[in-house]
Amino acid sequence: MKKGEIYTGTVEKMDFPNKGILHIGEEKVVVKNALPGQTVEIAISKQRKGRCEGRLLKVVTPAAYENTEGACPHRADCGGCTYQTVPYEEQLKIKEQQVRALLDPVLPAGYNFEGIKGSPLTKAYRNKMEFSFGDEFKDGPMTLGMHKRGSFYDIVTVDQCVLVHPDCCKILRATLDYFTEHGAVFYKKMAHVGYLRHLLVRRGVKTGEILVDLVTSTQTEGTWKSDKNKEALLEGWKEKLLGLDLEGSFAGILHTENDSLADVVQNDRTVILYGQDFFMEELLGLKFKITPFSFFQTNSLGAEVLYETAREYIGETDGRKVFDLYSGTGTIAQILAPAAEHVTGVEIIEEAVEAAKVNAAQNGLTNCDFIAGDVLKVLDTLEERPDLIVLDPPRDGIHPKALPKIIDHYGCEKMIYISCKPTSLARDLVVLQAKGYEVTRVCCVDMFPGTTQVETVCLLSKLNTKQHIEINLDMDELDLTDAEKKATYQEIKNYVLEHSGLKVSSLYIAQVKQKCGIIERENYNKPKSEDAKQPQCPPDKEKAIKEALTHFGMI
Repeated sequence: MKKGEIYTGTVEKMDFPNKGILHIGEEKVVVKNALPGQTVEIAISKQRKGRCEGRLLKVVTPAAYENTEGACPHRADCGGCTYQTVPYEEQLKIKEQQVRALLDPVLPAGYNFEGIKGSPLTKAYRNKMEFSFGDEFKDGPMTLGMHKRGSFYDIVTVDQCVLVHPDCCKILRATLDYFTEHGAVFYKKMAHVGYLRHLLVRRGVKTGEILVDLVTSTQTEGTWKSDKNKEALLEGWKEKLLGLDLEGSFAGILHTENDSLADVVQNDRTVILYGQDFFMEELLGLKFKITPFSFFQTNSLGAEVLYETAREYIGETDGRKVFDLYSGTGTIAQILAPAAEHVTGVEIIEEAVEAAKVNAAQNGLTNCDFIAGDVLKVLDTLEERPDLIVLDPPRDGIHPKALPKIIDHYGCEKMIYISCKPTSLARDLVVLQAKGYEVTRVCCVDMFPGTTQVETVCLLSKLNTKQHIEINLDMDELDLTDAEKKATYQEIKNYVLEHSGLKVSSLYIAQVKQKCGIIERENYNKPKSEDAKQPQCPPDKEKAIKEALTHFGMI
């Protein structure tokens, strides 16, 4: 096979998260976003080291189980969902099979896998959406929505998105119409020119409270055609939203300025245009204050299923001390607190920690403490010894240095691991088992209907005998995605160029990696003499490189 050649084949299965597997002759080909049972036309895009990848051109014949009735009208172009035409029961089967395919090679035969629990809502379940301004094709009319499938730049307007409440779609359409009418221009990522960047919409599923945040640059000169000044332009937008006929009600309408070169939502400065800068949501009888940038599970009702499952796995907590590591805004900690002696949450994002403290206070919980800091470092300062540890790490799993420290330092009888990425979970379970833990219960919880993502809950118990399980694992079996491997210098350069429009040298990358504690080969970019002067990485490029390192899970 050669790059660019076109073939037709039938997808046999789908590996996590969205990798369709088919064979052309004897050769295995991986095609993203192709569903099991579909006959597809593909173009070969990569051929290296015995691994062949194809790009989906079109679906020749749908799978027998597919059903387009009620599916999102944007599904053909939007990159947000993959399973829109898949009946929900079939979605659950696919996700369960994918998780088992990753866990089976690393766990003993016959381990206790308890299946998958579905989401109470399969549509209009998301309490948060982050929409981007842009255009669907170069120099086309302004759009507001999600990235086009397979594109970093093209944006598809999704004013009929089925993942959010209709209120959110009305707000999106009203915002796009208003700024189009006033000739406002969107921010162009490569040129770093323009005004409109993102629209954040959050809506409480339980409370119906709505929080909207318009994110723009500070560029106001010539970035809209009407004669309104910035304040009048934003005032008109606010009044447009307040005039909408919505089922819910506005808790706040905000304006955030963000001049970051990267295509990320960053809060440089936020002004309240109406109401307040937070809304309230409820989970399992507790109330949570959520700001535009707070981490909070995007599926409120699904989160209740997830946390109820974790609470069931944990069992009795009376008189027990609990550590909630990677605690976010403290939802799990506060759900466990009423029956525990004391709960300590550790989270690296300071804003999330402050929100956790506020939420605990308003819920009347006095036995919770929340600490801001890196888990790897904070563990060295904690004198209290927990009876139980809850692990709910970010997508890339637990830091490889933190995991042994958690195990060796505390040696808890029980640990709960909640994972949003089963490839990372499978990797970490190898270490946990080697350190004397066994997986006694595993369950999946679908928090993201219509998409490829799934949560997994594991109960780990410390073995009380001197026996151990020996596991031989070929890491290739896990089929890790590129973002989970150590990124090459070229991959880092490509990422920085795509997201920041900056070109960076290998020397600059090496300097930033050194600052972040990433060890390089001794002679990498070493000066020819001790007194030789080397150019130093400028601050803007250092920031862009750090964003790339974060994306690739290296820091």
